[in-house]
Amino acid sequence: MARKPARKSAGKSARSAAAPAGERDKIIAALLGLLAEKRIEEIGLAELAEAAGLSLAQLRAEFPSLLAIVAAHIKAIDRAVLAEDFSDMDEEPPRERLFDVLMRRLELLSPNREAVRSLLRSATHNPPLAVALNGLAVRSQQWMLTAAGISASGPRGMMRAQGLALLFGSVLRTWVSDDDPGLARTMAALDRALARGQRFAALLEDLCRVPSRLCRLRPGRRRRQRSDDSEESAAA
Repeated sequence: MARKPARKSAGKSARSAAAPAGERDKIIAALLGLLAEKRIEEIGLAELAEAAGLSLAQLRAEFPSLLAIVAAHIKAIDRAVLAEDFSDMDEEPPRERLFDVLMRRLELLSPNREAVRSLLRSATHNPPLAVALNGLAVRSQQWMLTAAGISASGPRGMMRAQGLALLFGSVLRTWVSDDDPGLARTMAALDRALARGQRFAALLEDLCRVPSRLCRLRPGRRRRQRSDDSEESAAA
């Protein structure tokens, strides 16, 4: 799949997402820097406060935990993606729109690739962390689906977001080791992942139709059974 030219607003969005603006941004930047060097399990709150140039009281005033800081970073990336103008994709198929949205997300994540690599490694050996990160990813992917003009509401929307979170996680594992400036391997991995997701969504739609047909049949069956029971009782 050919990659589209960078949008004019991309540089501005990247700068605004990365520019420090207060203690919260100092803390986020400090954690990302530490994650580039060590696993999240090895990072202490005192070490983080020192890296951010803040006291423990100031750190606690802004965030209750390391995971909350990770969540704040994910939210900042969400906002930067959502600030993009994707109106030129209105006529494209949903898969193409989603591809563009997710590639923009990867561009914004690029300055902190080593931190992402560190979190992926930790999640592999830390099930509670993996579950927590999955929850953050699902919420984030609901916004990415919406940005691409795909419904993310209701039970089906939640299932789409969960599926996309898993697919995007697999793409991230390719992306963290993709040294090509054009991200050819990453784009190919994302294209394959979205193709799998599209096939799964079609299968899901088919599966969802089966129970609805069964539900329409069951009341009639129950009525016929009750009717047969009544006739047997009357005959007795």
